[in-house]
Amino acid sequence: MDIQNSTGISEFHLLGLSEDPDLQPILFGLFLSMYLVTVCGNLLIILAVNSDSLLHTPMYFFLSNLSLADIGFISTTVPMMIVNILTHNRVISYVGCMIQMSIFTIFGCMDYMLLTVMAYDRFVAICHPLHYLVIMNPRKCGFLILVILL
Repeated sequence: MDIQNSTGISEFHLLGLSEDPDLQPILFGLFLSMYLVTVCGNLLIILAVNSDSLLHTPMYFFLSNLSLADIGFISTTVPMMIVNILTHNRVISYVGCMIQMSIFTIFGCMDYMLLTVMAYDRFVAICHPLHYLVIMNPRKCGFLILVILL
């Protein structure tokens, strides 16, 4: 009779940055403040681009989408870390870890693709300045964002 181990991984135990209870409030404040500054800064960029009609150009359209992707990118890990520091709960389920890693990877790839599209936009603006408005029309910009989202 062949006996096999059939145990499965159902959760991960996170080690964290520090086990020192005196350091936990400092880490909580540090990560919370960094998260809030990042989210508020990106929201201000989106608000500025949408509110000023002079900024309705492809470059700023892509910049506001990059800010939106950065909000999603940072919101996949930091809030969970803040909650774990606050509650001293260092366990994440296997499924939760896989979902978090997948979303983190998706937003990371979106960041890289948006930076690539922004580089193409600047290439067209520098190398073909007279054809810039024809090449980078609103329809093409929307199509590029749609491709990135897919």
